[in-house]
Amino acid sequence: MQHPSSRIDLVAPGSAWLKTYYFIRAVVSIVWIALAVLVGRTSLPIAAILIILYPVWDALANFVDARKNGGIKANFSQAFNCVVSLTTAACIAYGLGIGMKPVLFVFGVWAILAGAFQLVTGVRRWKSYGAQWVMILSGGQSVLVSGHFFKKAVASPPPGIEAIVPYAALGAFYFLLSAIWLTVKDARKRSVHAAG
Repeated sequence: MQHPSSRIDLVAPGSAWLKTYYFIRAVVSIVWIALAVLVGRTSLPIAAILIILYPVWDALANFVDARKNGGIKANFSQAFNCVVSLTTAACIAYGLGIGMKPVLFVFGVWAILAGAFQLVTGVRRWKSYGAQWVMILSGGQSVLVSGHFFKKAVASPPPGIEAIVPYAALGAFYFLLSAIWLTVKDARKRSVHAAG
């Protein structure tokens, strides 16, 4: 008979949600990329909507995730991320009336801030869930990728929505990798627990 204390080795209570969350974020990013490539490159109105929705979705996703993991007050990095992402969406909506240069500059600033907040969230969750190295790496890379947007912002002529696609693709990859990594990690824990 298993001793009750052996249940400590089981997966963390919120792990199932976190895997679902990462999978959803990966799928949404992939859908966004498909729409950007297939429709956004030829339709300016659709491209504008997609560009605005990108940070809006990030804010919504972080809000829901924070609520599922102890609430907004307990997740300050995600709370700040929500505010920054919604502010970014508003700035992008305004910038689109001027052109892509200010939009790409705003995206660059957002990549720095959102990446930093994601990195902090990953570090904070390491003790509870483990396997957060992917999110930490993703957050750090987001900060570094900001230079890509600043470079594109000063290009002449500036690119369109296609400049954001590589950034979205990296996000999709990291979220999918995180979901798979947690799934494998939890399966191993269950296997060890059952064998014990």
